[in-house]
Amino acid sequence: MWLYLVRRLFLAVAIVVLAVTLLFVMIHAVPGDPAAIILGPRATPELKAALHAKMGLDDPLPVQILTFFADVVRGDMGTDVFTQRPVSRIVLGQLPFTITLILTSIAWAALVAIPLGCYSAIRRNTMIDKVTGVLSVGTIAIPSFVMALYALLIFAVLLKWLPAIGAGQGGLWDAIRHLILPALAVGIGWVGYISRIVRASMLEILGENHVRMARAFGLPERRIVFRYALPLAILPTVTVLGVGMAHLLSAAVFAEVVFARPGIGGLIVTAVNTRNYPIVMGTVLVTTGLFVISTTIADLVNAMLDPRVRESL
Repeated sequence: MWLYLVRRLFLAVAIVVLAVTLLFVMIHAVPGDPAAIILGPRATPELKAALHAKMGLDDPLPVQILTFFADVVRGDMGTDVFTQRPVSRIVLGQLPFTITLILTSIAWAALVAIPLGCYSAIRRNTMIDKVTGVLSVGTIAIPSFVMALYALLIFAVLLKWLPAIGAGQGGLWDAIRHLILPALAVGIGWVGYISRIVRASMLEILGENHVRMARAFGLPERRIVFRYALPLAILPTVTVLGVGMAHLLSAAVFAEVVFARPGIGGLIVTAVNTRNYPIVMGTVLVTTGLFVISTTIADLVNAMLDPRVRESL
């Protein structure tokens, strides 16, 4: 298990370096002079040249990349060109809002979808299974930003049950009320996705020899399902949730913009529009790190639950 952990950590570091390097190149390939956007149309060539030198834009691209990683190793992600505040403080100040939204969304989706998929597998081809299948496919097909807009219009504007924008300033209950609609918009598609995966995996597990053996010994069906079938059926779901972090992050970006919530989403949109390279690279580094950490955790959980995973390496 320790050898597997070391290999996954080395792979995680390599993925972060490669992904951030590629995104660094792509961001600098976007048309537009960041100095002209930051300083405005009346900026003199001297001011633009001074800002280029300050941001390191005069250096060759490989030098900029190496300088960026060297600063990150020292704990420095740069300085915001507008406010002169450390990028790490700005990004980490917005990060808890995004993480809270993602974890809440995937938690309620999993709590609903896993029992739903399990029940659909046990009651295969019944009316409930068919209705669940139709609803699951329907929720998967709805884009998160469309769900966010309709949730905003129905529950906040029309019914006035929940607040429309912001993250809440009146304590825990107010923060929860502001979190419900964004979490609903981000997580609704995962209810159908997870339930379909759990159903398919449960059907496969229920037909295996060890389940037949348990039934032959007369064990209760409830114990067979929850003790011998469900732990194995959840393994694909754990992997999908880890890999799906990228989708959750993108959905959270849309939800934060639609509901005007603080978080990484609004920060990325503003930084890209203003060509604020330090903020863009800081958010890219953090979001890439979150994605790699989530996939690594998913692989480790799979390795702990299924010895065949770690024995295959």
